[in-house]
Amino acid sequence: MSLTKLNQSQKGNIAEQQALEYLCEHGLTLVAKNFHCKLGEIDLIMQDANVLVFVEVKYRKSSSFGTPVEAVSLSKQKKIVKTAQVYLQKQGLKEYNSECRFDVVAIEGSSANTDITWLKNAFYGV
Repeated sequence: MSLTKLNQSQKGNIAEQQALEYLCEHGLTLVAKNFHCKLGEIDLIMQDANVLVFVEVKYRKSSSFGTPVEAVSLSKQKKIVKTAQVYLQKQGLKEYNSECRFDVVAIEGSSANTDITWLKNAFYGV
């Protein structure tokens, strides 16, 4: 399926599915997808051994207007951290004793030729 003929939401869903499959292939387990609260959204929440991983997925067809990683701005990082705090509270977990990290999965290219970059500990928060 050509990503160029899809709307942004469809492209995002496909990129998130690609990221999920990639992370599962690397030993992570899905905990939740698209966690929403009034503060924001977290694309994927994964388990990596005893670490809860909050994953931001970014897709770009090309880096002409910046790379997918560059699209995860400081303000976006802050929103993700605050949303992660809400998630932890809703799960009855405490920030100070729950091991967490924030990763970015950057996907770049067309459907025929895609590069996936996984940045562990891409930024800090909780």
